[in-house]
Formats: sequence, C-alpha cells, structure tokens
Amino acid sequence: MITEIAQIDIKPGSEADFEAAVAKAGAAFGRSKGFHGFELHRSIEKPQRYRLMVKWETLENHTVDFRGSENFAEWRGLVSAYFAAPPEVEHTSTVVTIPG
Repeated sequence: MITEIAQIDIKPGSEADFEAAVAKAGAAFGRSKGFHGFELHRSIEKPQRYRLMVKWETLENHTVDFRGSENFAEWRGLVSAYFAAPPEVEHTSTVVTIPG
C-alpha cells in the first residue's frame, strides 16, 4: 500500500467550490484500479493550500492505471480550474504506525 500526497494551492476565494469538486471527483477515484480511499486536508495557516492523500495498492495503480485513464481526465476536469499552480505530488510508504 502506498500513499500519494498531492499538495494543491488553489486560487483565493475558490475554497468551497474546490472542496465540492473534490467530493464530486470521489466517484472517478472509486472506479480506479487499486484505489483504497482518500482524504482532503486544508491548511489552517495557509487556507488556500490543500493536501490530497490517496491510498493506492501499488505505485503503478496511480502512475500508470489512474493517470492513463478517463477517471484521471474526469478528476482534472473537475478541479484544475481552481489550481493556482500545478500540484506537487509524491508517493510514500508507511514505515512506522502508532495507533491512538
């Protein structure tokens, strides 16, 4: 299991519309091979900055399967108008977990 972390800076004043578009895009992610859920986090200190954290079974499920699909095109069509800059994306693997 890997986590995709996308840092997304959006245009000021479009926060509510962006959040609604991400929620709507959940269906496109849900149809994607290897998808295991996502969370959208909004920065408190920088309210136009978000981090989208997506769980994928494998790296290729994101970089090949999703990015090469109509689901990716749907996602970008819903949210890209709100981007202030291209998202910064990285992938992580869990190395320590401490349950609460």
